[in-house]
Amino acid sequence: MVNDRPHPAGPRWGRRDASGLRVIVTGASGTFGRSIGARLTGLGARVVGLDVAPGPDDPVEVLACDVTDDDAVPAAVAAAIERLGGLDLLINNAGIGGPAPAELPPGDEVRRQLDINLLGTWRVTAACVDALVESRGRVVMLSSRMAVMQLPLAAAYGASKRALVAYADALRMEIGTHVGVTCVYPSAVRSPIHDSTAAAGLSLEGVSRYEPLDGVVDAVLYAALSRRPRRDVTTTRRGAVEFFLARHLPALTDRIVARTFAGRVRDGAFQGAEMAAGVVRRHAGRS
Repeated sequence: MVNDRPHPAGPRWGRRDASGLRVIVTGASGTFGRSIGARLTGLGARVVGLDVAPGPDDPVEVLACDVTDDDAVPAAVAAAIERLGGLDLLINNAGIGGPAPAELPPGDEVRRQLDINLLGTWRVTAACVDALVESRGRVVMLSSRMAVMQLPLAAAYGASKRALVAYADALRMEIGTHVGVTCVYPSAVRSPIHDSTAAAGLSLEGVSRYEPLDGVVDAVLYAALSRRPRRDVTTTRRGAVEFFLARHLPALTDRIVARTFAGRVRDGAFQGAEMAAGVVRRHAGRS
């Protein structure tokens, strides 16, 4: 069952009061993190961010933290919790994308995405568990539509986000008696996360439909502040339909994605992209 997200400003769902809520947001200096931190602060929450590269104009206090560093994460989380005086909400937002065709051997780019998107989330969450159990708090995971509907040429991102959902499911089994665990599933949003893929000539523009940033932030707030913890939250009505179809009719969604992707290949979208040479060659052989 997918919880399609009502707009948080509307009357259709009861929202907890965010005033005084103690929050950690990872990836707090990025596109999503800045907006999430600013919105929560505007609602009266107390937010401390974690980011590998804090910005000079971040809307909340951000502590430097590399989520791939086993030693740095517990220290940064402890410092954030000390500043907040406890922890009620963890928003695992930190993540990266990048080119990673499934047919090629996994290299540094694949390992980096898995380390940040999956293991980074795992490290931060583990460091927060005791404080969250004490407060009977909540964890919100920024997953992706690609956790259930994989797109071509981005295998590492999809694999990391699908594994993130599996981690969230396991976490819910273990601490769900005391802590709510929710996954949010955005589609594509225009942000620098797509830059490296575009630079490699593997942009999926035309395969994936972009959605507004504000809608994703609305969904995160819904997951964070709804009176009852939700398991899965989509960010648009279209996303809810895609999520349902991918879960229950995966062969159908495979055909839709494959047909759309084949059209992009025939239109020359990946011509000259070294990492897509195999795809281009195979599709040329079918014409």
